[in-house]
This record gives sequence, structure tokens and C-alpha cells, in this order.
Amino acid sequence: MPKQKNPVWRFFASVKLALAILITLATTSIIGTIIKQGQSPDYYLTEYGQSAAQLFDALQLTRMYSSWWYIFFLALFAINLLVCSIERLPSVWRIMTQDNLLCPPQNLEKMSCSYRQVSKASLTDATEQVCEALAECNWRNIRKLADGDSILLFVQKGAWSRLGVYLVHLSILIILVGAIIGGLYGFQAYVYLPEGRTTEHIYMRYTKEPYPLGFGLRCDRFEKTYYASGMVKQYRSDLTVLDPKEKAPYQKSIIVNDPLSYQGLTFYQGDSYPTQEFFVEIINRSNGMRQAFRVAPEQEIDWPEAQITVQIEKLNLDQDGNASQGRITLRDSSSAAAEAVWIADKNSRKVSLAGQNLDIYFRQLHSTLLLISKDPGVTTVYTGGIIMIIGLAVSLFFAHRRIWVKITPQGKGQSLILVGGGSNKNKLGFEQAFRKLGKKIDPESAS
Repeated sequence: MPKQKNPVWRFFASVKLALAILITLATTSIIGTIIKQGQSPDYYLTEYGQSAAQLFDALQLTRMYSSWWYIFFLALFAINLLVCSIERLPSVWRIMTQDNLLCPPQNLEKMSCSYRQVSKASLTDATEQVCEALAECNWRNIRKLADGDSILLFVQKGAWSRLGVYLVHLSILIILVGAIIGGLYGFQAYVYLPEGRTTEHIYMRYTKEPYPLGFGLRCDRFEKTYYASGMVKQYRSDLTVLDPKEKAPYQKSIIVNDPLSYQGLTFYQGDSYPTQEFFVEIINRSNGMRQAFRVAPEQEIDWPEAQITVQIEKLNLDQDGNASQGRITLRDSSSAAAEAVWIADKNSRKVSLAGQNLDIYFRQLHSTLLLISKDPGVTTVYTGGIIMIIGLAVSLFFAHRRIWVKITPQGKGQSLILVGGGSNKNKLGFEQAFRKLGKKIDPESAS
């Protein structure tokens, strides 16, 4: 009488449980696609109303993929997959390691591929002939057993390929572990970083609470380029990491899909917003002196060495706050002379002031939006992905092929050769290889 299995073990080894979990995860993932994730509470109030917004918050539907219940289902699926693998692995291992020479000879004719032929060679010569044919067809490690007057040969290929599906199972478990680690210990954040400014904090996406970086992050420059049609071509932020633990700063220019990664944090390029600060650079062509300023509208900035005062008096702004041009006034403190000039954004003009020939460059400064992600499970997920590719390759392109040959003396120096075999996958390919082997053994037979 078979031993009764533990009911808890039977529950977790159930294929029905796996299907139920997969259906649940698929359904909830559809919900997570319909309901935008990670938006502000005001967004859900506006889009769905107060009652629905409160329900979404209570069920964590607005941050579903890091919710406790979604992680619970991932963990449940991982346990189910592990138990199913443990349940079925022993039988597969027995097939891989069993002594195939104990196969009853009468079973050979019942196999998916089999044939018999009478050879005019003696038992010894017929055995040698069959071994040579197997070697020519790339069947190695031939095992031999003397069974009374008969000889039983066995050869196999790819027994290890039966483990391919378990590599896939293992990869799924590793990916699930990585996803759970990311869900529990990862986060998403953001920061608005104006050009020329440094921050040591970022802000959590959901709670808006500050999170210390442990190092300084500076935006040296933000640049937005356009196509000829006027559409945005590229956003680029030149960033510098100022880590007190490192001897030199680390610099990288980021664009969309080419982020900065540092100490487990990944900084992605988001949008940008114009600030009410402007970069003004003055070059004195007469003596080579130059000075750069960070100027707010109507703010007076002194250049003591050149005895010049700079002021942005007026701006032409669009509805988004972008300055198309600015009116800049220069005053010479020694002579009280003044010159005002309109300069387009990212352009320069030549000005003469109190005998000094000056070049003035004007550019509006922007604040770049950086989207930050921390996912400590990403390396685990990548590892699982690599193992999955290997497991799928083994499962799809390799098969466990086996061939048995029984050679029995028939008298008058003849032998009966009985060949049988099978494959767990790609049976058509095995049949072709089987016929090829038969022709090698006896070119006039093996039809």
C-alpha cells in the first residue's frame, strides 16, 4: 500500500495551486497596468474619486508590485515550484542513473524504434561490427553485458539534458528571489537638481521624504537638443559624484536609457524645467579677462576687477517659463556709463562700454529631473535570467537518446541482431539517426 503523503506537502506540490497562483498574478498585473503606479495621492483623488482612492490605498493598488500581498503570492509560487521540483526530481534522477543493461531484452521490440536482422557474422564479429557502427555514428561509451550466450550492448547520449527543465525551475526561483529582494529593500525616488547645484539628498517617490545619499551629486550642465522640426531630440545632464571616500570625483553624462549607477543607486534622466536663474559670461577682448555669473532677474552682480555691474532687467518668457531673450544692462562704476542689449537664449553679443570691448553670453539655467531607482535584487534577477537561457537551450536543443542492441548466435556462424531505442524529445530526429545506424550495421537491411 503506497505511503500517504503529508497533506501540506500535497498542497504545495499541486499543479492546480501553480495554475491558481499564475492566474492571480496575471490578473493583478493587468490591474497594475490599468491603474497607474506611483502617482501622487491627488492624482488618484482627481481620477477616481475619494472612495476609490481610499480603496486603492488600503489595498496598495497604487504601489502593487511592492505590496505585501503581491510579494506573498510570489513567495507562494516559489515554494510551489520548489516542492514540485523536489517531488518529481527523484524519478528523473532514477532514469538518468539506472542500469540500462538490466532492461529485459523482450522490451527492445516494443520500443518506439526497433528492428531485427540476421547477420552472417559470428557473435564476436557481429558484436565488433555493431560497435564500429555505433562509433561511426558518434555513439560513445558503449556498455556491454554477456547474458548467457547473448551479448547486450547499451549506449546513450544527453542523459544530463533531462535536468534542463530543472535549470529553468531554478532560474525562476532565483528571479523570484531577486524580485522579492527588490520589492522589500528597493525603492524609487527623484530629485530636481538645478545646474551648478549640489545635493546630498533625494526624495522618496511615494512619501516625498528625504533620503541621504552619503555623497554629493552635482549637475554641471543640462542640455536639450532639438530636431529641425522643433521636437526634442535629446536630454543630457552632465553629473559629478562628490564622494568624500574617493580621491577624485566621478563624472558621467547621462541621457535617456544611459543612466549613472553609483553605490547601488541608478540615476535616470527625466524631464527638465526652466529656472529663474541665468548664466551670464563676460569676456573682455581688450585684456583677455573673463568672468561668469549666476544671475537672477533684476539682481545686480558686481565684477570688481573690471568695475562692471551686470543686471538682467527684462525677460521675454513663454507660458512654461522659458526665456527666449533677455535685456542685460552693463554699468561701468568708474564712469557711470551704461549699455543695455537684448540677447537671445544661448547666444552672445558684442558690447562696447567705457572703451572696453566686451563679449556677453546669455543662457537660461534649467533644473534636471533625475529619477532614481535602487534595486538590490537586480543582480540576482540577471543571474536567474542567464541560468534560464542555459536551461531553455538544454531543454529545447538536447535530448536523452538511448539504444540497446542484443546479439544472439543463430548457428552456422550467424547472429541475430535486435536493436531498439528511443528519445524523450525530437523523436523524428532520433528516427533518422536510428535508420542511419541500421544502414551502418547492415547496408542491405534496416528499412
